[in-house]
Amino acid sequence: FLAAEALRLGLEPERITIVGDRPEDLERALSEGFTADLCLVSGGLGPTHDDRTVEMVARVAGRALVLDDGLEQEIEGVSRMVAERMGRQYSEFATGVTKQATLPEGALSLGLAGTAPGFVLDTGGSAIVVVLPGPPRELRRLWPRALETPPVRRVLEQAPERGRAVLRFFGTPESAVARALAEAGGDGNGVEATICAREFEIHVDLIFDPEAGERAAAIAQALRGGLERYLFSEDSRSVAEIVLDLCRARGFTLGAAESCTGGLVAARLTEIGGSSDVFRGSVVAYANDVKESELGVSGELLERHGAVSAEVAQAMARGVRERLSADVGVAVTGIAGPEGGTEEKPVGLVLLHVVGPDGEKARRIELPGDRETVRGRATAAALHLVRKLMENRHTTG
Repeated sequence: FLAAEALRLGLEPERITIVGDRPEDLERALSEGFTADLCLVSGGLGPTHDDRTVEMVARVAGRALVLDDGLEQEIEGVSRMVAERMGRQYSEFATGVTKQATLPEGALSLGLAGTAPGFVLDTGGSAIVVVLPGPPRELRRLWPRALETPPVRRVLEQAPERGRAVLRFFGTPESAVARALAEAGGDGNGVEATICAREFEIHVDLIFDPEAGERAAAIAQALRGGLERYLFSEDSRSVAEIVLDLCRARGFTLGAAESCTGGLVAARLTEIGGSSDVFRGSVVAYANDVKESELGVSGELLERHGAVSAEVAQAMARGVRERLSADVGVAVTGIAGPEGGTEEKPVGLVLLHVVGPDGEKARRIELPGDRETVRGRATAAALHLVRKLMENRHTTG
């Protein structure tokens, strides 16, 4: 997220470093980061002994640690509410509250998004340091506040003005996108092109200088022309956001029936604010008897075809649509592994089905990777199948 935001703002990320909690590792990583114009740090702001980010930022910047009284009161208020909900004594939280309210001298607090504050520090050298909580929801909430602080605004004012074009593809291999990009002229001459593969999606970013705008537009148009069938986004929206927008535009609601994904489809949809006007819910029907009782899948169908079959996926989609009174129902069933596969139905086999007012679509795919990878890719594929039904496109891949 932070790297994408930096690109959007005209900054070029030089390095992304993932580091553990050992002080010497943190100090080394921060010392390197402080040589940049803008150093973005996330995580390690909690109340425990191994949350050392604030301490190490202060050490590397040569600043003392100072208790912020106003911040302490704010964190105390949140912590007292948490203690009350958990039925615990506030005294158990007090030491952590003081720790979290202690910042490097001269730091600008960004306030809270949980109990951990973000802050901005002008080191007095080359770097402006932005420190944010690790949890994505909290990080995203405090990031806009960081952009409004004078130190960060000074950095952004000095950033070269650059344009950005985004193209996202699904259903085509990374090699095909790379080939199309090379045939379109590739990067260089004021255009920097990057390709990132993510859960069967291929993301292309074109970052270009103002004078290279026409060249970037020509590259983007060539990619559209050669890969139009697979193009699904040019505005950085995720497939989950697109599905919600498509349903919203038609006044449709959506329900999901999940087996091997175990609620991941629901998670992808509900992490987007405002999704409740479209998404009715998800039935995680892992066991066969739950498929019968909660989705209305017949025992005879399960016995004849097995839980991982096109017929059962269809019945699950139709069942969740009826049970949740949704306009559109999508179902996922499969074998995520590492056990459970057969020659006929190998590990990685996933059956998808979506049904709605526009008709039905089905897909059978065999996904490579470990259990987590298969589940993530199956989730993405399910959302894309809904998108294709809503857009009335032919299924690819």
